[in-house]
Amino acid sequence: MGPDEQIVEVFRSKGYKATPQRISVARSVLTSREHPSAESVYKEVKRVHPTISLSTVYNTLHVLKELNMVHELGLNCIGLRFDPNTKPHINMVCSRCGRIRDLEDPLFEEALERVEKRTGYKITVQTIELYGLCKRCIREGLKISGREDK
Repeated sequence: MGPDEQIVEVFRSKGYKATPQRISVARSVLTSREHPSAESVYKEVKRVHPTISLSTVYNTLHVLKELNMVHELGLNCIGLRFDPNTKPHINMVCSRCGRIRDLEDPLFEEALERVEKRTGYKITVQTIELYGLCKRCIREGLKISGREDK
């Protein structure tokens, strides 16, 4: 079964219509590693479905969130983004350019397991963001200041 068929199956199993627009929105966000905004998904899908509305994109993203297929990230410096990586991880957010990098670490997963065991609390969603400067922005900052160290 291909990715589009899986998307259709998940939508239909939860009672949602699997329209071509919804499938395109789901495909766009689920295949992205960029943690897209609704607006960037809208621009991408609009190329294929020129009549799609921004509200259809937001509604579909809400359905994907409800189905635990994406996490919604309300990030301080760059606004609302959607993360298709639903496994435990840390989001490394560059506060200069807005890039987001996933950091998966077994120690982090172990820490979540310890928290669950100690508290009896079942963690269903976690979002941890660390803010700083990515390597590219650090390099560009050094070039601007004239202190490019190699």
